[in-house]
Amino acid sequence: MKRRGPGAVRPLCGAALAAALLLPVAAPAAAGQASAVAAADGKRQELPPMPSALDPRADAVECTAASREKAERQDWSRQRLDLARVHQHGTGAGTTVALVDTGVSTDAAGLGGRVTARGAAGDDCVGHGTFLAGLIVGEGWGRTRLPGVAPEAELLALRGTDERGSADAALVAGAVRDATAAGADVIAVGVALPERDKELTAAVAEAVDAGAVVVAAATPDPPHAGATRETPARTYWPAGEPGVLSVADMLPSGARPGDALPTDGVDLVAPGAGVVSGGPRGDGHYLGAGASVAAAYTAGTAALIRAARPDDTPEEIVHRLTATAYPADIPQLDAYAALTTVLGDAPVRAQAAAGPVTVRDTASADRAANRAAVFVLLGTAGVLAVLWAVVAVPRARARGWRPADTGRD
Repeated sequence: MKRRGPGAVRPLCGAALAAALLLPVAAPAAAGQASAVAAADGKRQELPPMPSALDPRADAVECTAASREKAERQDWSRQRLDLARVHQHGTGAGTTVALVDTGVSTDAAGLGGRVTARGAAGDDCVGHGTFLAGLIVGEGWGRTRLPGVAPEAELLALRGTDERGSADAALVAGAVRDATAAGADVIAVGVALPERDKELTAAVAEAVDAGAVVVAAATPDPPHAGATRETPARTYWPAGEPGVLSVADMLPSGARPGDALPTDGVDLVAPGAGVVSGGPRGDGHYLGAGASVAAAYTAGTAALIRAARPDDTPEEIVHRLTATAYPADIPQLDAYAALTTVLGDAPVRAQAAAGPVTVRDTASADRAANRAAVFVLLGTAGVLAVLWAVVAVPRARARGWRPADTGRD
């Protein structure tokens, strides 16, 4: 999705200037603390990982086993999105989100019976689609309360992969067309294909024309070969299609994972590492990661906006998601701001640069921003000190170092 140009920037002065200078330093520090908590909890609880696909080389398909572990507390992602406060303003009631992935078990724990499935999509052997469904429409069952972003939305499960989780362009195109025919408000595509497909391109265009907000994972999920310094950026599909909101995953610090595949044209990043949700069997929890996780969170937020603003076009909803995002090299999803901010003619939070962005780890950029902010603060203090010495000191000497309202003897 092409981004709009930066909005008008008003001059900053006084306290506003100080706040603007301090923000780049304070935000990464808070994110770093969230990362430590998430890492400690994940290690202590040893939740099993949720795979995005099963080993295609195996002779027999062995489905993902039920988890015997339950999370002891909310993960960092729900705290980062501030879902408790978000749900005071909207829950997605009256909307339908279509999820194109490995399928969804309609009777899985925590989904509240609000999932319907087309064809084979009701059988989720991998479990990945059910995991994502919990992030979108989960009702927050159990002691730890792990809700989805839009817990009162309906979810339509569609299969875009084979039984083992291998994505197929024809299946994804068919699923998108089924979602459009069903009148889905939001279509979340959890798979990312390396090659563009004509049928999929046409299906996505029809969905957008019909009024659906299409959200797609910007890259394939792990496991993959991983990125190196020599890995070229490439576009994945349908995230690269016109009108599609392309979403990548981020760590608690806001940076991309170190082995994330580089890609072009990303519109948003959202939590996508160490995220907790349920699976198709049992009532235990799993840890998931990848751009599909980030896309699920973003799709849930789009459903909240659709419920609150039913007359908005897909373009207006996408613009709201990007304009209210937390400003960074790649804007970071802010579900609360997206739902509650009153937008004027210009974006509230304009991205620094329009046009495609190549996604890399942004940790070094964050550190550079911190150093720059410190230098600016020190420079500002130095200028004020010089002005004081030039103006205030001579006047004080002329008064004999007495206060201004004290007369001479």
